[in-house]
Amino acid sequence: MKHIVLTGGGTAGHVTPNIAMIPRLKELGYKISYIGSYEGMERKLIEELNIPYYGISSGKLRRYFDVKNFTDPFRVIKGFFEAKKLMKQLKPDVVFSKGGFVTVPVVIAASKKHIPTFIHESDMTPGLANKISIPFATKVCCNFPETVSHLPEDKAVLTGTPIRQELLEGNPEKALEFTGLSKDKPVILIIGGSLGAAAVNDAVRKILPELLKDFQVIHLCGKDKVDETLSNVKGYVQYEYIKQELADLFALADLVISRAGANAICELSALNKPNLLIPLSARASRGDQILNARSFEQLGYSKVLEEEELTNDILLSAVRDLYENREAYITAMSSSKHKDSIQQIVQLFENAVNKTL
Repeated sequence: MKHIVLTGGGTAGHVTPNIAMIPRLKELGYKISYIGSYEGMERKLIEELNIPYYGISSGKLRRYFDVKNFTDPFRVIKGFFEAKKLMKQLKPDVVFSKGGFVTVPVVIAASKKHIPTFIHESDMTPGLANKISIPFATKVCCNFPETVSHLPEDKAVLTGTPIRQELLEGNPEKALEFTGLSKDKPVILIIGGSLGAAAVNDAVRKILPELLKDFQVIHLCGKDKVDETLSNVKGYVQYEYIKQELADLFALADLVISRAGANAICELSALNKPNLLIPLSARASRGDQILNARSFEQLGYSKVLEEEELTNDILLSAVRDLYENREAYITAMSSSKHKDSIQQIVQLFENAVNKTL
């Protein structure tokens, strides 16, 4: 039986594309194992799918000073030896890494064992973990055409991002029943990412009374970020995190306000949902979300506001403008040539397993 090891962790964005590929891999008869960190969020997401999960030691590689910079390299080294042992134990035919620092030891260990190893880079430019891993990879799958120029010519493959197919099958009626909202007003879905986004949450809540005059709001605000004082506000519902009903909520939404993580925006594009992107500030990140958002803005898929320019009036105006011009965004997204990312990436695995790569 063909055996694949999937790896990725740290945020949902490093896990959901792996999850998106699992049904197709099973159809093709692959045995699937997953390597992540000991107690990362990926563990729960994967174990719920009854996929064998193996935890390894993981440390963050930082570009800035932190006292943990003195201890984390030892965790990474420990993780490498654990990954090496797992490669010997599991004997996979192929390894697929979605990114996050836990994947670095896995990719290097697989390479040392001469196991074909594929990396996926969702963002416009590779993050630090993937930069370290790229020399050890067989091929690097990427999401944006602009990314190809940042990668070794013989390794880059433009595939797009695997989208969870169940997201395309949502039922708006079920969402109305779940949320208790009505059909009377259009619905805005706000997504702050799996860890939530305090700046987006605060900005939305400040204009809530104005928003609710014309819209209803579903707010996915992140762990421990529910505001209990707003629990009984008509037309406003909030949840820490939604999994099972997410497809239905997407189906109901007329507009989406979101961060600009690559996986999230690719899902919005695949669903043809007019969206307002508020990328994570360059002060709090390496600026990849800003690049992602501007690329989608140029394609006509998204409206973009940077965090630094957020005011009540600007945000309210942007939402209204997006709603008035929603058909233009829908047309742009629906006319884009969405690649069958899952099939393309899985074909790379098949080629490697069959020694035709």
